[in-house]
Formats: sequence, structure tokens, C-alpha cells
Amino acid sequence: MNLEGKIVLVTGASSGIGQATALALSQAGAKVAVGARRADRLKLLAEDAPGEILTLDLDVTDQQSIQDAVAATVGHFGRLDALVNNAGIMLSGMILGADTTEWSRMVDTNLLGSMYAVHAALPHLLESKGTVVQVSSTSGRIASAAGAAYSATKFGITGFIESLRQEVTTQGVRVVVVEPGFVATELAGHITDPAMQAMAKTMADSIRTLQPDDIAAAVVYALNQPDHVSVNELLIRPTDQLQ
Repeated sequence: MNLEGKIVLVTGASSGIGQATALALSQAGAKVAVGARRADRLKLLAEDAPGEILTLDLDVTDQQSIQDAVAATVGHFGRLDALVNNAGIMLSGMILGADTTEWSRMVDTNLLGSMYAVHAALPHLLESKGTVVQVSSTSGRIASAAGAAYSATKFGITGFIESLRQEVTTQGVRVVVVEPGFVATELAGHITDPAMQAMAKTMADSIRTLQPDDIAAAVVYALNQPDHVSVNELLIRPTDQLQ
């Protein structure tokens, strides 16, 4: 689709990949609704964007919140052409001795939150023959020690999104999965285990990490394809990352 004038909803837009993607879409001519829990950051994003931005107080773990956000987007702009499912958290840690409340938080945000967003947006995307872009991770392809629960959410969303693709592709809706490797964002900063935090910092210092703008460019690329072209999967690693 040509992004000029298209309506896109981006979740998790208060920082990192979501923020960069919202700005890139705005620069490409889209009208963007941005949702996150940190409303103050969204206001700053709206001030930086060249085009029209609708800011939404959004918690993807709350079904009513995501339904309200989709309704507000369609009510304000008149339709919805694309959903960029980006909201997510990474709370790495070993299985033995894990704080399982962190597992629940990741399942609620990364997996169920994405599923709720698709469920709320899909009727409108079917009407517009739009696109779902799901930001996943290389951890949805290759699991690693200390990342079991996070990988489980990403493997889960990959399965959900593939089922979605098979359900809606003949109805003109495109489905895209973007799988970034190590990106320099706040994601690792949410880790509560000091040893895991140190491991993440060591990895970040040892390679040339991706930047949020790199992933935003991939999202814009996928959305910019002609309607008959569906870029279903984009795997993007730093050149220095092994797996």
C-alpha cells in the first residue's frame, strides 16, 4: 500500500521500536494512532512527528483498553488500514528459582496482548483489506538458556500469526512478522535479575546492535509493498549476532 493518508495503529509506541516506527510511518505520510501506558511520552512523540498523531492511553493486557483504542482510532480517522503489534516486555531469567509472576506478565503482554489487538482490529482490517504487522523476535525462532518464558511467548505469537495469515489472506489482508535480533532499546532494562542484566549489557557491548530505526525501516518497507505483494516474514539480526 502507498502509506500516504493510510491509518495505522502502533502499540507500545512510547519508546524503542514502537516510537521509531510511529515516526517513520508519519514521515511516510501515514496518519498514526499511537498507544502505550506512558501517555506523557506519547505527547512528546506527537510533537516530534511531521504528520497527524492520535495519542491513546493503552494497556494491551486489558481487552477493554485495546477495544477502546481501536474504536477511538476508527472513530477519529474513519477507518483502520494497518495494525503494528509492537508492545512487549522481556524479563529474562533461569527457570530454576524464577519469579513466575514475570512469566505471567510476559504471557499477558507479549502473547495475549498481541492476540487481543488482532481480535479487536481484524473486523476493520478486513473491511479495508489492510495489514497486520507483528513485531516478534529471533527468540521466536531459537530458544536459549535464561530466555525460556520470553521465547515461549514469541514462539506462541508466531503460531498465532501464521494461523491468522491462513484465515485472512484470501480476504485481502496481509500478515507480516518482523523478527529482530538484539536491538538497542529499553527492553533489557526491564530485567530484574542482576546477572541477566549484566549478561545483556555484555552482549550489547560486544556487538554492533540494531537500532530502533532499523526495524522501523523494515516495517515501512513491508507496508509499502503493492497490495498483491505480502512480505510475510522479515528476520533481521545485527551482522555480529550469532543466533
